[in-house]
Order: sequence, then structure tokens, then C-alpha cells
Amino acid sequence: MGVKYLWDTNTAIYYLQQQFPAEAEKLVDDLLKESQPCISAITEIELLCWNTPTQKDTEVINNFINDAIVIELERAIKLKTADIRKRHKIKLPDAIIAATAVINDYTLLTHNTRDFKNIERLKVIDPWVGI
Repeated sequence: MGVKYLWDTNTAIYYLQQQFPAEAEKLVDDLLKESQPCISAITEIELLCWNTPTQKDTEVINNFINDAIVIELERAIKLKTADIRKRHKIKLPDAIIAATAVINDYTLLTHNTRDFKNIERLKVIDPWVGI
């Protein structure tokens, strides 16, 4: 049971807030049976900055982060991030997330597929659409 998927911030929030349609929820639940959630350091920061409506939401996010594998910004990810930024018009946080997925050969789970379009070697799944 190895890690295969990198969760984008929006995927984590939709899942934790139970905002997915039933098909997307089932897809993510099935993926969780295969492997533990994995996020980039950027997603961890974005989740920690997210202004949650309640204290319970904050606890849910903190528990998710504690249960997830967090990929830190290693040199290979930094170099790939720079390469992606040079080739594509993409925000730095998204470039870091994309580079993290590419370097680790993970498929990115995101509803934000537009920003990740045409990045070489990046595999993307939109949970709202499915595999």
C-alpha cells in the first residue's frame, strides 16, 4: 500500500467539509483504502492558514494534517518548481504542488485542473470527474 496520489488543497478542503458530490466522495474514499493521504508542504501551509468557520473545523484540519504524509521542499522539488515556473504561467504555490507530484511520480488530485494543464509528466485526476 504505497502512496500514489498527492492531494491539492482544494481536494482536502472539499473532502473534509463533505462538499464532494457522491461519486467524488466514493472515489476519494476508495483511494484512501489504497493509500494514506499525501500533501505537499504548501498544502499543509494553505490548510493551516484557512479561516475555518468553527473550532471543530480547525481540529478536523489539524487531524488530517497529522494523519497525512507531508512532502517537504527538498532540492529536487525546488529545481522542478523553478523549471515549471519558467515554462508555464502558474502561481508559485501551484508550481510547488505540481513539482512535488512530478518528482515523486504521484497523481495530483485537484478540482483546479486548468492551472495544471500541459505540465510535462504531471498526471492529474479531478475527483469531480473521476478516473
